[in-house]
Amino acid sequence: MDMKKVAISFDIEEFDVPLENGCDIAFDEQMRISRYGAERILDIVTEAGIKVTFFCTVRFAESAPDLIRRMVEGGHEIASHGYYHSDFKPEHLLESRQCLESLTGVSVYGFRMARMMPVADSDIAAAGYEYNSSLHPTFIPGRYNHFDKPAGKFECDGVVQIPASVTPGLRLPLFWLALHNYPMWLYMALVKWTLRHRGALVVYMHPWEFYNLHDIKDLYSLSPIMTHNCGAVLEARLRKLIAELRCDGAEFVGMHELAVAEWR
Repeated sequence: MDMKKVAISFDIEEFDVPLENGCDIAFDEQMRISRYGAERILDIVTEAGIKVTFFCTVRFAESAPDLIRRMVEGGHEIASHGYYHSDFKPEHLLESRQCLESLTGVSVYGFRMARMMPVADSDIAAAGYEYNSSLHPTFIPGRYNHFDKPAGKFECDGVVQIPASVTPGLRLPLFWLALHNYPMWLYMALVKWTLRHRGALVVYMHPWEFYNLHDIKDLYSLSPIMTHNCGAVLEARLRKLIAELRCDGAEFVGMHELAVAEWR
């Protein structure tokens, strides 16, 4: 397949990972860490001249209107990541879309559930979304077991499904933890192989990964696989990913553009 479309997306959320580990963290501190990372991401994609998709929680957007404005003015796509990152009710699907459209002045076409947890496609369709990117079609112990799901784009209940990319065959994940922990030469080889096979690539990251998590890992019981190659090292890895894919002839697009493109 000749087409090579790359959709890099970022789940722009409050840094609530410590809550999963039983550690308390003030909201102001959650925002401080995520704001720092979002600023670094915006600097990188602006320097690279590429367009990306930001899946934003309403709580983050309301707390950082200057960063949301910068995303919109940069021509990036805004999609919904729910109202809060640590709390979900079905009514948040519609409420988050409406609030983000009000805050940004742009249409919101896509949704990604926090932590890629299951969400009913019928509810997503009823809330007015065109696509859903809440599926990771791989197996990760304690988190996902979706080997029975399609690894490429498909449709369900009138909603276009855009799964996170996995390799052909073994379905090795290519998401944020892979970028942290695979040797970079291996990660790039797997990414390019997958892109050639499917014609499209979907990878995602979070703003707090671009903070130096080593400074706070003991305070919040953060896993070594999360803190490995974080901060400035991850910035360099993201820049390398963009540069090498560009040299390989890839076109960087938003998720909505990928939703209407032909790929498998």
